[in-house]
Amino acid sequence: MNILEKILAQKKLEVAALDAQALRHAAEQSPTPRDFLAAIQRRRIRLRPSLIAELKRASPSKGILAPHLDLFQVADIYTQNGATAISVLTDEKFFMGKLDTLHALRNTYHCLVPLLRKDFIISESQIYEARANGADAILLIAAALPDDSHFADLHACALSLGLTALVEVHDEAETERALKIPNIQLIGINNRNLATFEVTLATTERLRPMIPSEITVVTESGIFTAQDVERLANANVDAILVGEALVTSEDIPAKVRELSGVTLSEAKGLYPDERDASLRY
Repeated sequence: MNILEKILAQKKLEVAALDAQALRHAAEQSPTPRDFLAAIQRRRIRLRPSLIAELKRASPSKGILAPHLDLFQVADIYTQNGATAISVLTDEKFFMGKLDTLHALRNTYHCLVPLLRKDFIISESQIYEARANGADAILLIAAALPDDSHFADLHACALSLGLTALVEVHDEAETERALKIPNIQLIGINNRNLATFEVTLATTERLRPMIPSEITVVTESGIFTAQDVERLANANVDAILVGEALVTSEDIPAKVRELSGVTLSEAKGLYPDERDASLRY
């Protein structure tokens, strides 16, 4: 059993414990999601990809990355230094994430940018749960959803709740499957081979031409430097999703600015009412 199979087996146990009816009611009563898709498209005019900055403590491939980070402080740093959106890992067993982090960012800390719930979603219950806890977008991983009909149904469920659905692919066959989903708007290309865990930016360069220009494209994994961002910008992606390079950096604000293409002076003007508090970190 590979790591994805282990994760999905755990997710099935977690989903079995969810109360779908209660979560759907909670989702319908929760605040209207913000437009995640529009947020990451705004940077197109600068010809530089938007940055989706990830809150990430650990991963199966790299182990523990940043166990003691104050995630709420880091989310503020991300926002104040050029991130267009924030990805929140909510898987506990394999990534040391918590759904409570997502809920608190939206409802207690009132995060100023849209939030992506990053998890292994295999059920509508998890989509209701995401909306009820403040997500503006969810992740749907093609490799985790082999049934095309179920894949499309989950995508439709997300859209019906006002959520943006980021559909993740990592090879040609998955890209072709994703493009058949009705009303698909956003595709993420994962540069990590889910079988070998090898990472190469060439995956994005290979798959991007398959995707029509009207679909927004995010590239994920293996992005560490401004040179990486430049390479991916040349591949015509709209956004980058970065976690490890940020949470392991000795200077997180500077790394966010490097990858988002925002200068220090520009960062100071993003949210002037709060800039002094955020830039002191």
